[in-house]
Amino acid sequence: MLATTPQPKIAALSKYYNSSSYISHAKHRKSIFDSVYFSVRKLAIKRKLKWVSSCYCEGASILDFGAGVGHFVRSAQAKGWVSMGLETNQKARNIANSKKPATVFDTNHIESIKPQSQSAITLWHVLEHLPDYKQQLNKLKTLLKPSGRLFIAVPNFRSYDSAYFQQHWAAYDVPRHLWHFSKKAMVSIFDELDMEIERTHPMIFDAFYVSLLSTKYQSGRYKLFKALWIGLLSNLKATKTGEYSSLVFVVKHKSN
Repeated sequence: MLATTPQPKIAALSKYYNSSSYISHAKHRKSIFDSVYFSVRKLAIKRKLKWVSSCYCEGASILDFGAGVGHFVRSAQAKGWVSMGLETNQKARNIANSKKPATVFDTNHIESIKPQSQSAITLWHVLEHLPDYKQQLNKLKTLLKPSGRLFIAVPNFRSYDSAYFQQHWAAYDVPRHLWHFSKKAMVSIFDELDMEIERTHPMIFDAFYVSLLSTKYQSGRYKLFKALWIGLLSNLKATKTGEYSSLVFVVKHKSN
């Protein structure tokens, strides 16, 4: 596991999410690459819902922590899940709730959620942003039903595309990403919480998108064919090593 050093003060973190280059909370396409991002996001949401639906968790409630503008929450609701999101960014919450009222709440709302009430809790590329990630995971654990699952997606700095682009690897995304995880680190983190990783899922598209961003960081402009090649190599190598560009960890309470 790696840590961003020095880390911004908590009070200063929000300004890094107002950057014009940060599109996770955006709602409009500004370029062809934004269009690629939004198109891939639609496919990714379908895959995420498939993973969550296959976990056989008791009940049908999902809490999406770090919900952004609420795309996953609304998609889950459309599939019949009782779903709500928590999000620190007020602008993102406003966008989410303009689409569908009372969908995404401030993270302080977590205190009003009953213990052991959630079938699934999702953090899609959120953990690396949290200054107090251990404390937050411990709190989320208390909200999870005994049969519930955590679904946590993080970039993997042990991937081939990370090794290739090195300091230009876009998924380091400093200073917004405060922590950088490996599979070994994730096992250790959840072992301390008396939880265990049940399975992992690769996020295939991430290798291509991260490589595309990385080419710009490396050379000052996007290089599509290079990004496609490095992304393909990363995924092919990961079929043997398991070290995909991003991984989803499905986590459960340890069996007694």
